[in-house]
Amino acid sequence: MRVVFENVTKRYGDFTAVRDLNLTIPSGALHFLLGPSGCGKTTTLRMLAGLEKVSSGRILFDDRDVTQMPASDRGIGMVFQNYALWPHMTVRKNIEYGLKLRKLTPGDLKKRVDEVLEFTQLTNFVERLPGQLSGGQQQRVALARALAIRPNVLLLDEPLSNLDAKLRLEMRDNISRIHRQTKITTLYVTHDQKESLSMGTHISVMHAGDLIQTAPPRELYHEPHTPFIAGFIGETNIINGTFVRKDGDGFLVKTSLGELKAGRSVVSCNAGDSVSISVRPEAIVPKFDGFTPASACNTVDLIVDHVTYLGESEQFQLHGTGDGSDTKIKASLFNPGFHNIGAGSKVTCFLSVKDMLVLPPQKDMGPGT
Repeated sequence: MRVVFENVTKRYGDFTAVRDLNLTIPSGALHFLLGPSGCGKTTTLRMLAGLEKVSSGRILFDDRDVTQMPASDRGIGMVFQNYALWPHMTVRKNIEYGLKLRKLTPGDLKKRVDEVLEFTQLTNFVERLPGQLSGGQQQRVALARALAIRPNVLLLDEPLSNLDAKLRLEMRDNISRIHRQTKITTLYVTHDQKESLSMGTHISVMHAGDLIQTAPPRELYHEPHTPFIAGFIGETNIINGTFVRKDGDGFLVKTSLGELKAGRSVVSCNAGDSVSISVRPEAIVPKFDGFTPASACNTVDLIVDHVTYLGESEQFQLHGTGDGSDTKIKASLFNPGFHNIGAGSKVTCFLSVKDMLVLPPQKDMGPGT
């Protein structure tokens, strides 16, 4: 089922929660709505479910206008943050509940329940009550209940936020596996970037009621359109500067750290234009004795503020020297080994040209909605 939002707006009095949303979710997608708290993502999901009325615009399922259709007629399966399971019913009875309302025959009902129990790997827990299950198992029951009705669209609203870190990882794998098996068009609302990057077919980032960018995870990470997207999807360093000129296969930008060369740009620039450069922490490498990177890099001298050792990686907090002393830089070093770099050390860092991206100038987007 393809889902289309056409110029959809939601207002509460004078306040606009979602503004002129245009978005197409292809049939069979696992599509993420991502953004900070209050950005409008849950309101968007509730409008799709029919739980909130659209102020203007249309919502289409394939070519069918469902904007005014009651929630009960849309064929929506929904998994909530708090699971919403009946505590006095067994796993089987929780899953059967929605099917009984649809008046399935006993044979069809059993077949449907057994099918989703297998999908969600709950076959051995059918006679347990929710209170006898772990958080991850309860989440799978909620998912099985939503899948049992064979929905046109599955909606997941922060489904993993109540789970611990280990269970979240397990449930990511479970949801991805179930989606591959069922191929149900799924809209997943979260503020967790790792969830969306690791699971989604496409990600839409929202802020203050506006859709900022939609793209596949890898493209969104490597080709963000704005400094906000670059900083929200993972970590990045934003270095403000002035565009100098195009130089061969790159772009020269004058910054407080000196003239830097970026290998990519998402904007057309003229000399003197204000721009920002995004460079991810993993693309910055502190120099060790005798170490020189194989690929072309910018060379910058920085001062270490703090080093955090994490075993498989190490994180450096640095700042510039001279006129660039106010510029803060994060660097990540994987498989760090032994070195004597610590707070106060002056180090030369290599900034990979191919991993530096010229963006529009950074601007204050406000706190959100």
